Amino acid sequence: MFGLTDEQQALRKMVRSFAEETIAPGAAERDLTGEFPLDIVRQMGKLGLLGLPFSEDEGGTGGGTVSYALAVEEISRVCASTGITYAADLSLGISPIYLFGNQEQKKKYLPSLFRGEYLASFGLTEPEAGSDAGGTRTRARRTDKGWVLNGSKCFITNASYAGVITATAVTDPGKGTKGISAFLVEPGTPGLQINAPYKKLGLNASNTTEIVFEDVEIPAENLLGEENKGFSQFLQILDGGRISIGAMAVGVAQASLDAALKYAKERKQFGKTLSSFQAIQFKLADMATQVELSRLMVLQAAKLKDAHLPFGREAAMAKLHASETATRAALEAIQIHGGYGYMKDYPVERYLRDAKLLEIGEGTSEIQRLVIARYLGC
Repeated sequence: MFGLTDEQQALRKMVRSFAEETIAPGAAERDLTGEFPLDIVRQMGKLGLLGLPFSEDEGGTGGGTVSYALAVEEISRVCASTGITYAADLSLGISPIYLFGNQEQKKKYLPSLFRGEYLASFGLTEPEAGSDAGGTRTRARRTDKGWVLNGSKCFITNASYAGVITATAVTDPGKGTKGISAFLVEPGTPGLQINAPYKKLGLNASNTTEIVFEDVEIPAENLLGEENKGFSQFLQILDGGRISIGAMAVGVAQASLDAALKYAKERKQFGKTLSSFQAIQFKLADMATQVELSRLMVLQAAKLKDAHLPFGREAAMAKLHASETATRAALEAIQIHGGYGYMKDYPVERYLRDAKLLEIGEGTSEIQRLVIARYLGC
């Protein structure tokens, strides 16, 4: 498959076993209760999965983006809530520190993050700055001691379990997107409020909250990277994050296909199994084709990133195709299950609820089409 190396195939096999034996058994229950998979996150830290795409020179596992995408897919195939917890921790939480942090910042946070002692979170989205990420309203005012932050963020993943949050804020209002900077903020800092998790349609075991900054004072050394470079930083982060969401979507789509195929081979109507009817065969064939196309697109984007080649267009395409495939696959799986697909006794209704967010987070499908169009020169 896709010319995977022996190491990548072994990694995939290991993550699949861990996912099926450790993550899958409680997935349905966590969806009902909203219990956060903290113990699972810590186990992933012990397995080296939290440092998977990061270089060994910085204390990571050194597996690269392809291996990371394979891991996200396998985890999301059994539990998308755990999948997004994992993906957001690495692609959105750890990556800003890894890519833009100075040596002191990396030394302070990366070892603990790779071990899973706590998670990292990325505060970008705001009530008036969603698809228009450059419309940030949160402000950072310079003081003699450092900076003071005021504003709010919404739909932030993992914040309640984060040991560090990267937050974007306007540092020079007159420069537009060229006046945005990124800061490292630790939970417990006076004035920082992390509100109760949202009640959501799906991904119920993941942590999604609102963050409020009220005169939050942070030292000067908590500026991440260069001042006023925050916009270009988070565009780079989002490009990589789209590979994560694409991989998540492939996992959910594969789970839908697996469930539909299993049910079709077992369920009988008119004296035959559903899988013997051409109408069902065509549905399954289309699902399988779209899932494989999505997987190949995700891995292609990941391979380009590992090769340090431009990958933004491919990441947007992969995220767009895979996320829409996940929703369609879940819908088809429910259709094949008939009335049972609408019941919580079967997992396919959960797959649909989980899949929908993937067309929204990390840039909506509409934003992905705009990104792709710009690469085409439109």
